Amino acid sequence: MMQKIDHIGIAVKDLQQAIAEYETILDTLCYKIETVDSEKVKTAFLKIGESKIELLEAVNQEGAIADFVNKKGEGIHHIAYEVTDIQAEINRFRGQGFRILNEGAKKGADNKLVCFIHPKDCNGVLTELVQSLD
Repeated sequence: MMQKIDHIGIAVKDLQQAIAEYETILDTLCYKIETVDSEKVKTAFLKIGESKIELLEAVNQEGAIADFVNKKGEGIHHIAYEVTDIQAEINRFRGQGFRILNEGAKKGADNKLVCFIHPKDCNGVLTELVQSLD
């Protein structure tokens, strides 16, 4: 079951610069920076209320974030929804004809299991499902 918007992912060219800007914009500090090698991305998280902003910088010119920034420039990359049972949600979406971009849930940033739904099936928005590993 969907719980809430977990975070909004924003692709950036310069993570340190974006962290400084968003710390000012949101009047809060970045609480975590981590690299997700499998996605070729470095992430930073800032919390605002119950939701988070995830800043994403490509670690090289391979991977989805590098492709996104090269094609579209910086900006909103995805919206992530917290779920209680990610496998049940994957099955539900597949059963309704949505295209899941990965075979199943995988380890992502911020101690979460993640999977993505094709943006063409979500009105042009890349949708991420996340389940906490805590």
